[in-house]
Amino acid sequence: MQAPTLETPRLRLRPMREADFPAYAALMASPRARFMGGPYDIPGAWGNFCHDAGCWPLFGHGALMLERREDGVTVGQVGLNAGPLYPETELGWMLYDGHEGRGYATEGAARLRDWAWGTLPIETLVSYTHPDNDASKAVALRLGAVEDLDAPRQDPEDCVFRYRRAA
Repeated sequence: MQAPTLETPRLRLRPMREADFPAYAALMASPRARFMGGPYDIPGAWGNFCHDAGCWPLFGHGALMLERREDGVTVGQVGLNAGPLYPETELGWMLYDGHEGRGYATEGAARLRDWAWGTLPIETLVSYTHPDNDASKAVALRLGAVEDLDAPRQDPEDCVFRYRRAA
């Protein structure tokens, strides 16, 4: 499946481009990447970037870049992750430096979650968060997730937040 372009009032969720890699790699090399298994060197960041893009043809879902509609600035990414590294399909997000605290992660992740409910044959999604990542936990809770203490984890220390399809 080819990645779609989705929109919210403020954001365009668009397919990834090679030109997105430098900003992505900078985030993945930063101390903030500790919440995502990093920091990563260039080969590690490239592997993650390719995974994010490669999920689309393999699973029918993957990552989309978050671009502000007003000026075209890319502020981060949301994604649906799957494969052998993920016990369940994960709804994830990351924001580039300077774009936190404006609701972009919540807005973009809600749009992708709703797209998943309308498109994919799944009943639940999860978000894996590092136990020290309070900002990411807050996004999951704003999106309506409930912590699932019994869920399988990507990393034994992860907190797992579960979303259930509305009836």
